[in-house]
Amino acid sequence: MPKERLLWNNPAVQKILYGVIAAVVVLIAIGFTLPRTHSIEVSTEIDAHPATVFALVNDFRRFTLWAPWSDTDPGARFIYSGNRRGVGSTVTWDGAALGTGVQTIAESRPHEYVGIIMNPGEPGEAKSWFRLTGGAGSTTIYWGFEADYGLNFVGRYFGPMLGGVVARDYEAGLANLRDLAESLPSADFGNTEIEHLRLEPQQIALLRTRSRPEPAAMSEAMGEAFFDILSFIDRHGLEEAGAPLSITRTFSGSELLFDAAIPVRGVTDATPLDGPTVKIGQTYGGAAIRVTHVGSYRNLSETHRKIAAYLAALGIERNGAAWESYVGDPGRVPERELLTYVFYPVQSD
Repeated sequence: MPKERLLWNNPAVQKILYGVIAAVVVLIAIGFTLPRTHSIEVSTEIDAHPATVFALVNDFRRFTLWAPWSDTDPGARFIYSGNRRGVGSTVTWDGAALGTGVQTIAESRPHEYVGIIMNPGEPGEAKSWFRLTGGAGSTTIYWGFEADYGLNFVGRYFGPMLGGVVARDYEAGLANLRDLAESLPSADFGNTEIEHLRLEPQQIALLRTRSRPEPAAMSEAMGEAFFDILSFIDRHGLEEAGAPLSITRTFSGSELLFDAAIPVRGVTDATPLDGPTVKIGQTYGGAAIRVTHVGSYRNLSETHRKIAAYLAALGIERNGAAWESYVGDPGRVPERELLTYVFYPVQSD
């Protein structure tokens, strides 16, 4: 008789085997009674506006600046695809410690919520999310994670343990996020109308102008400069082709240097291009953002602060001097209704 059959017929061996089988059955049965989903959520308060914090979690290129796994696996490679920001934005990574994985933004509500699918369509699919609530110049952000283990009873056993590890990583990540967000310019651009455009250059008649950085002094300097430019336009048979502009060149704190300018058409070979005062030039052409400012010119500095905060939060680099286009005529339009477009040249986003 084979040795294996002798062992199986041994009552002591049978008792051990039956015990092992019973234990496995009990473990499986208990496993299927455990919750199939496990979730965690951690939070922190950040001394920054929701718009700034949202920009840092709604773009995986910004996300990886503060995410905890950048410290865990500095040599990991990240590849970005899909949309730059918001729904459809995707990051794929490959690292010695992190392994491989994919995350895709599936839901994005400005300044409120970002929902992410992790390893979509694979057995290890899970989801994470960011919830933001605003305070008085601050933001409370919640970072959550949920895994659905389905029929994987082993995952159901180890889910709480994994949740503890994820919670620690998320807390470390939120601490990094807080440090980054609080280091950026503080201005709330959440309700600011910002457009991304591609501009064609325009010919302009311009005059280099200096002024103290005070509203009254700037207004006087601009008035004189625009008078000289209009006189030049009339003398040389040109036509106005747009609203007056001011293009900021340098700002030292005590003196503002800018070009007062008016778009023109009708320039010919006979037009003096580089005169002693008024010259012919052209505006910037290329990628830019445009912000609509309605109201007093005295409040334009606040609009510029919001733009600086927006560019810093989204990681967009400037590409030249900013300018303002004064669409509203202060002689005809009430101050509260004055329309000004503020343009910033930027690197292609």
